[in-house]
Amino acid sequence: MANNYVFNDVLPIAPLKIAALESCMELAEKVNSHIVEFRRNDTEELIRRQKDLNYRGYNIDSYLLKCVCPRFGSGEAKAVIQESVRGVDLFAMVDVTNYSIPYKVCGYTNHMSPDDHYQDLKRIIGASAATAHRVNVIMPFLYEGRQHKRSKRESLDCAMALEELVAMGVSNIITFDAHDPRVQNAIPLNGFDNFMPTYQFIKTLFHHDRSLKIDKDHLMVISPDEGAMNRAVYLANNLSVDMGMFYKRRDYSRVIDGRNPIVAHEFLGASVEDKTVLIIDDMIASGESMLDTARELKERKAKKVIICCTFGLFTNGLEKFDEFYLKGYIDHVITTNLNYRPQALLEREWYLEADMGKYLAAIINSFNHDVSIGAALSSTAKIQKLVQGYQADGYEYFQTIP
Repeated sequence: MANNYVFNDVLPIAPLKIAALESCMELAEKVNSHIVEFRRNDTEELIRRQKDLNYRGYNIDSYLLKCVCPRFGSGEAKAVIQESVRGVDLFAMVDVTNYSIPYKVCGYTNHMSPDDHYQDLKRIIGASAATAHRVNVIMPFLYEGRQHKRSKRESLDCAMALEELVAMGVSNIITFDAHDPRVQNAIPLNGFDNFMPTYQFIKTLFHHDRSLKIDKDHLMVISPDEGAMNRAVYLANNLSVDMGMFYKRRDYSRVIDGRNPIVAHEFLGASVEDKTVLIIDDMIASGESMLDTARELKERKAKKVIICCTFGLFTNGLEKFDEFYLKGYIDHVITTNLNYRPQALLEREWYLEADMGKYLAAIINSFNHDVSIGAALSSTAKIQKLVQGYQADGYEYFQTIP
């Protein structure tokens, strides 16, 4: 077991409990199993302080809290905590993008929306904040994160939600690849951590493709728009390859579906001819912009086009991606398991999944021990080691890493 995930000389600040809502139970179960493994491998501490650790709930079979959010026939709901949370370090997990959960309203079937999931999260907090030692929120897809800035007469939903959570007693908010992490300025005196899945993208890609050549002549990182520049620059620098960028030329005289339509995608960067290109962004919503970018790259004679996005929402379905895959415009799409993925997506030939369970477990474990997370969870050193191992030993290297 890597030393990054165990703490032989530090006790948790309080017993750990994970309050996972139905929307992210599958991910929470993975996270829980990893934490159990981390702590069972912390044998030196268990032997040296066995009595104290048992008292603090350190060595148990599951850290998942028994809780539910049942609904009345009118659609109203409540949270029920089915075990004591007095004095615990509580981590409430929610996936606000999970649209697969139905509920009845006066005989009609509705599917839970981001607003419904957010309300259930607040119900869990409301039922536990008074007695828990500390309440933390894990919200991989930040609620209303796309409404992070105000233009004209608009609501500022994400900032209001963050302020509301803090007012309810939440100490830390943990998210991944926020659309714009500057939204944390709404709560400058409270904990807000934004983690990136860059290492998991590269690890997944290297696992799948043994033929990649990591140099400027064969690989390039592409930002699909100006908003994803920081992600692309970070990855390109770590891989020591060039970076290119598309920017969207919009028609500001019209508004369609709440936004100005894109007229064209203009490219800035070196030639992509005969190169494998990685398009990196935070999410795939409808996917139209991402697919247009992929087509532009293939028309510029890119050898392979691989899309890496933290959240695969696919709001307009998968058919367009199937079409572009068959036409050769895309080779693979990599997303994480931080949000709901339908079974149909998991079965697609072009889809690869980056598992974030172990990384999230390490984050929770570090927070619970109240230790610095910089050294243990820094992606830079891990990516460098991964690239060096891949270049030296190829696929065989992956037999030696966790």
